[in-house]
Amino acid sequence: MRWTVVDAPMDSSGTGRGEQRAPEALRRAGLLAALDADDGGAVDARVEDAARDPASGLIGAEAVRRAGAAIAARVADLLAAGRRPLVVGGDCAILPGVCRALPAGSDLWFVDAHPDFYDGATSETGEGADMDLSVVTGHGPAVAAGVEGALVDPNRVHLLGHRPAVEEAGRVEAARIDPRIHQVPAAELRRRDPGRVGAALAEEGSAPAWLHLDLDAVDPLDLPAVTYPEPDGLRRPELVALVAPLSRADRLLGMSVTDLNVDRDPDGRHARRVVELLVELLRP
Repeated sequence: MRWTVVDAPMDSSGTGRGEQRAPEALRRAGLLAALDADDGGAVDARVEDAARDPASGLIGAEAVRRAGAAIAARVADLLAAGRRPLVVGGDCAILPGVCRALPAGSDLWFVDAHPDFYDGATSETGEGADMDLSVVTGHGPAVAAGVEGALVDPNRVHLLGHRPAVEEAGRVEAARIDPRIHQVPAAELRRRDPGRVGAALAEEGSAPAWLHLDLDAVDPLDLPAVTYPEPDGLRRPELVALVAPLSRADRLLGMSVTDLNVDRDPDGRHARRVVELLVELLRP
């Protein structure tokens, strides 16, 4: 099935950071032609309010809710038409909008350097990208999801490639993770062989699935142009081994990719490398 690229230029800090310009940068780097993909246009996902909502603790709460609704509507339309969306962020705060469009009982394969499991009280930043997995599993501010309750059953979530917390805030976040979520940190993935883990997940069950890739899952030695780089991540070949079986699974509904920060990519070389990576992952 051909991919349909949808731009979701959200920076949930509300400051117009480089993630907001990532979809445009990836298009300039030739993403659509490289994937032989259809153009699904852009949704209005900008967050231009940097104020932290006192009730939810979320920056730009109303803008995040509105952006999520727009993303959900576009993804739902594409899925109903039998198309496979590739939603290009922006940052991870696009995920609740995506998950609103998924059928009940879907699996979520979440590949990220961070668990994204803060809420409005524990997040030091208030960014929606701090708490997206928390939100979609019903443990974060509902305004970010636009609806009450979990969008994805925590037991159907696989958190892959994250790094252990070393600071107190990270330990608080790790303690909040719903124990029903299946976790395979980066070090364990490496021990178990990323390709074997990816292949096993792709073949496990028959439920529809969504794949979310935060590019900071890649070790910064290979991709430094992200907002919150973490050491000891998956090297590029390891990430490809893990993600390629997931991205080619017959039951995959679509994929989101986030966190290229073009502020850290002045000559566009990392945007081109991300396009090359996505071609390696998504082209048959």
